[in-house]
Amino acid sequence: MAENKKVIMLGNEAIARGAYEAGVKVSAAYPGTPSTEISENLVKYKDSLYCEWSPNEKVATEVAIGASVAGVRAMSCMKHVGFNVAADPAYTVSYMGVNGGLVIVVADDPGLYSSQNEQDTRMVARAAQLPVLEPSDSSEAKEFMKMAFDLSEKYDRPFVFRTTTRLAHSQGLVELCDPVEVPDKPYVKDIRKTVMMPGNAKLRHVEIEKRNLELAEVANTLPINQVEMNDTKIGVITSGIPYQYVREAMPDASVLKLGMVNPLPRKLIEDFASKVEKLYIVEELDPVIEEQVKSWGIKATGKEIFTVQGEYSANMIREAILGEKLDLKQPAQAPGRPPILCPGCPHRSVYYVLNKLKMHAAGDIGCYTLGAVAPLSVVDTTICMGASISSLHGMEKAKGKEYIKNWVAVIGDSTFLHTGVNSLMNMMYNKATGTVMILDNSTTGMTGHQDHAATGKTLQGDPTYAIDIPALCRAIGVKNVIEVNAFDIEKLEQVVKEEVAKDEVSVIITKTPCVLLSKKKKPLYVAHADKCKKCGMCMKPGCPAMTKNEDGTVHIDDTMCTGCGLCDSLCKFGAIELVKEGEK
Repeated sequence: MAENKKVIMLGNEAIARGAYEAGVKVSAAYPGTPSTEISENLVKYKDSLYCEWSPNEKVATEVAIGASVAGVRAMSCMKHVGFNVAADPAYTVSYMGVNGGLVIVVADDPGLYSSQNEQDTRMVARAAQLPVLEPSDSSEAKEFMKMAFDLSEKYDRPFVFRTTTRLAHSQGLVELCDPVEVPDKPYVKDIRKTVMMPGNAKLRHVEIEKRNLELAEVANTLPINQVEMNDTKIGVITSGIPYQYVREAMPDASVLKLGMVNPLPRKLIEDFASKVEKLYIVEELDPVIEEQVKSWGIKATGKEIFTVQGEYSANMIREAILGEKLDLKQPAQAPGRPPILCPGCPHRSVYYVLNKLKMHAAGDIGCYTLGAVAPLSVVDTTICMGASISSLHGMEKAKGKEYIKNWVAVIGDSTFLHTGVNSLMNMMYNKATGTVMILDNSTTGMTGHQDHAATGKTLQGDPTYAIDIPALCRAIGVKNVIEVNAFDIEKLEQVVKEEVAKDEVSVIITKTPCVLLSKKKKPLYVAHADKCKKCGMCMKPGCPAMTKNEDGTVHIDDTMCTGCGLCDSLCKFGAIELVKEGEK
């Protein structure tokens, strides 16, 4: 019996619901904002399906491919930069096709809310010749997921399901339905389809071109590509979240709303364009739709008046197309709040020591990237997952081992297992001498405290074997593997000095859990103004719980303080006192 119920859902929650209702049996992902909540909501249905955190997006996609080959509906989820990591299997499974339906969910981040670039997944999907669906609200997110699996199996194509930050984290009304019963498809050995060696791949390339032509033709009649004819003076082709902005900005305009953005429905577009006096193409990021439409000889206006950067808005579209600028009352501006490490973060003490030693750090992707900002200002580079170790290696090979005596690579535990392991192997294989610091806070912190292969717990909440990171480093061949408490700053300073001086690879692991993981009552510290010498030593790490009074003495905000004790260890005058012990 259908649940027959409507609820408010986040876009990511609706995507998870759509997968459940579509009969998905296997899901694999690596957490990455804005996609993380898909898997966190999918695990609610673990009685009906299997879902996991994989070490990285490549592995996650390969897990989903394997499940599809075996004959069940499967998916992998990631953010846009994760799609780069998954590109190798994604490009090849495009040739293979599917057995059970296969969907790769990719969340783009226009506006760079939590990413290092603004790449457009539609561009990657076009290059890989993968069809793409893109919803514009939570209800469509759920329904489009179900359609993606149906189309995947009908046309033997893996599908990319594109979403963006605004859709992922906005809410909408969703009607709940019962999951469909999808029988497992039998596995039939067919090496011409599933073994992508050159002879087979050449034949499969021809086959997928045929399939894509079929999809392009059927796209002209798919109900997810909708024409909304109104005033024909202005026509707009759009998709996804920008559709909402177009409708708000120009409620009387004619709109062609695309749900399938690759391949494009050419006949439908040509017919729509012929019926409007002036055609605009509104799409965030790259001119993916625009370039194809113009290549067909259709006159349209797009990036001539719209930016390729950041998110759009109704006001921006209204002003660009209609020349109207609303005189909006400016709300009171909240004070700026630059990103900063949390009070009690173990990374802060590490960076304090590195700053004191005037060290440079090749950085990586995680909370610890914030070591680049003042007052710590230690991290010099941040490129992509795992690049800290590889870039440090490149510096040594470019300038010699003496050049990197005041450099270290810093990487988190989850990121190390994602792609840092390979980089460390490369250092050992190619006779490097650098120092790698693994800032092990026992979680995937930046995306909201997800488990990973070294935490001892799966996405489904089951206890499991926890990868021993020190043992893994030694297995790779690293002789110098030192574990130290991040808050033992004297020991940490000694270890850093000793290891960077060596002419061989060293790994320093600061094994100190993220302060937000503990639910116990914290120790309480107070600052005594009468003992304070105003030296500023306790302020150097930049803890947000520490402020200066008007007279130059310091104050500890006990609502923010987590009791890490770093300030106490830096004060040589007894001005900071532990007045209440925390729970053991």
